[in-house]
Amino acid sequence: MRLKNFVISFIFVFAPALGLSETEIQGLQETEPIKIGALFAVTGPASSLGAPEAKTAEMFVNEINSKGGIHGRKIKLLIKDTGGSPEKALSFAKRLIEDEKVFAIIGPSTSGETMKIKNICEEAKTILFSCAAAETIINPVAKYVFKSSQKDSDAARSIFATMNKLGIKTIGIVSSNTDFGKDGKDQLEKIAPEYGINIVMSEIYDKDAADFTDLFKKLKSKKIQAVVNWSIGPAQATVAKNMKQFDFKIPLFQSYGFGNILYAKAAGKAAEGIIFPCGRLPVADALPDSNQQKPVLLKYKKDYETSYKEEAGTSGGYAYDALLILTSAIEKTGTDKEKVRDTIEGIKDFTGTAGIFNFSPEEHNGLGIDAFVMLTVKNGKFALYTTGRGK
Repeated sequence: MRLKNFVISFIFVFAPALGLSETEIQGLQETEPIKIGALFAVTGPASSLGAPEAKTAEMFVNEINSKGGIHGRKIKLLIKDTGGSPEKALSFAKRLIEDEKVFAIIGPSTSGETMKIKNICEEAKTILFSCAAAETIINPVAKYVFKSSQKDSDAARSIFATMNKLGIKTIGIVSSNTDFGKDGKDQLEKIAPEYGINIVMSEIYDKDAADFTDLFKKLKSKKIQAVVNWSIGPAQATVAKNMKQFDFKIPLFQSYGFGNILYAKAAGKAAEGIIFPCGRLPVADALPDSNQQKPVLLKYKKDYETSYKEEAGTSGGYAYDALLILTSAIEKTGTDKEKVRDTIEGIKDFTGTAGIFNFSPEEHNGLGIDAFVMLTVKNGKFALYTTGRGK
């Protein structure tokens, strides 16, 4: 590598004598791979998010490189396994920015990790395309920070709109002590009055707890018509099992973090009837052919499931969308970071797995409430919830 750089520098110095133009020299300099960093929780408690994201990223980059890259330049993907740790995410992000000089970073998988590295990416003017969920990632807007998953506030509104249709007015909320859990809890509490929903109990639990017996004893004593759980990871299955154990006869609503069939399988029979907002990926086959997203969803689903022999989930789709948007901007603009950032910010009507993206200087997520449909668990599988706002 050093020799190659020396040769290029030598040629540049003697360009006039060699009869080469500056444009030709620049072309020589632009043959190096485009480095993209990726921070995913491949292992650890958030691996149900990070492992599919890492596999998706590898699959995506391999496809681009097999076609010659972008304008003749291959992508070099540098995946780091954070284990879901914000501290590891910060350490890896610094290395990717300072040592590897990456063009951009995809991920992290979780909201806590993303918030930990948001400022250093902003300071380094390195594009960060998070796959995590918390709305605080892009609110307030940071110039170089984007995210590909839907908004907490829109998920909360989707849940409450469904409750209105079901005549549910009084609820209890339980949420994990993660940034995602806390952000969701805040959004639920803030938005509930808009829909005439009365929250009689709102409790935070330890994300690593194996049992929530005491929590559900308290819930059982309340006169509520539904429970909302806002979390990711194994807790989603544990909450469902505890509700069944205490013989609750009311609906359980989950956050959009439930959009991985592994959680439903972990909950077993207790998962039946769970209602949750989600992107359309889990029900792609059931969409009408007129749906704008259907071709993208089916391509991602087929490619992923053919490559890895496992069902595609929404978390992997977030990595797919982040890379799809980033590489589309590079293809259109070139490898000037500022121009690519500006291009992303101006993207309109861009079809991804999570929804139709419309970015702006004030909007670095680009998705609206129409990115969600309401799903349920039926016979161990995800299905459209027709009584709600699914379509």
